[in-house]
Amino acid sequence: MMVPWLSLVVFLPLLGALLLLFFPATSWEKIRRTALVVTLADFAFAVPLLFWFNAGREGMQFLERHVWISSPPILYQVGMDGLSLGLVLLTAFLTPIAVLVSWPITHKVKEFFIMILVLESGMLGVFVALDLFLFYVFWEVMLIPMYFLIGIWGHERRLYASIKFVLFTMLGSLLMLVAIIWLYTATNTFDLLSILERLEQGKLMFPIVQQRWLFLAFFLAFAIKVPPIPAAHLAAGRPRGGPPRRARCCWPACCSRWAPTAYYASACHCFPRRPKNSRPPFRSWR
Repeated sequence: MMVPWLSLVVFLPLLGALLLLFFPATSWEKIRRTALVVTLADFAFAVPLLFWFNAGREGMQFLERHVWISSPPILYQVGMDGLSLGLVLLTAFLTPIAVLVSWPITHKVKEFFIMILVLESGMLGVFVALDLFLFYVFWEVMLIPMYFLIGIWGHERRLYASIKFVLFTMLGSLLMLVAIIWLYTATNTFDLLSILERLEQGKLMFPIVQQRWLFLAFFLAFAIKVPPIPAAHLAAGRPRGGPPRRARCCWPACCSRWAPTAYYASACHCFPRRPKNSRPPFRSWR
């Protein structure tokens, strides 16, 4: 595919957010309509991926690979499999709904819809990133608008919820960053596809002790978002009680799917012996 379609889907909301920066803060109706048009256009661009996707073909599809930073070797590499395809479509479908139900918001309207669009780009990027450093960047980009959405447009104890959300997500992000850096020192690459290929071919092996610690670091970073045990809802700062009610549909439907997807794509594939040996309470509670 000559057109970088996947990048277009990922970055179109971010371009829309940049466009909103030039709108007067008092042009509420224009801002709302522009945000809606951008999110609907993004969904329209995402739908063809469903028909172009070859379900009978193994591996990642719609691959885009470019050198981002030469030293250390960091790639802009994105692609999708069947799981990420479904989550990209789900995110692109729900974001226009979040914009529509947020129409009555009157407090800092311009900033609110900018945060929604940046959040959408971050979520889409997490689902398709195939470079560990790029994945980490999208992960952090995604958390920034969530903090503001909770802290500014949340309800009741929004300040408490936003601070707690940041503290625990920073802890998870730090654990993930340490694990990613360790993987780079062991493999000399952030390329997830290269790491998985070397693991499958037997050219790369992690001792079981290293698998245990790396798996635990990734698992805890992702578990804060799911969460897999009841107490982890406290660790996540109870964000379901923080975001604006009208936009809260994005959290359980999309945002809480970041972690299981990332857990499956990275931790389970890179450290296959650890999930097989895992036991409850590592399961999802609702």
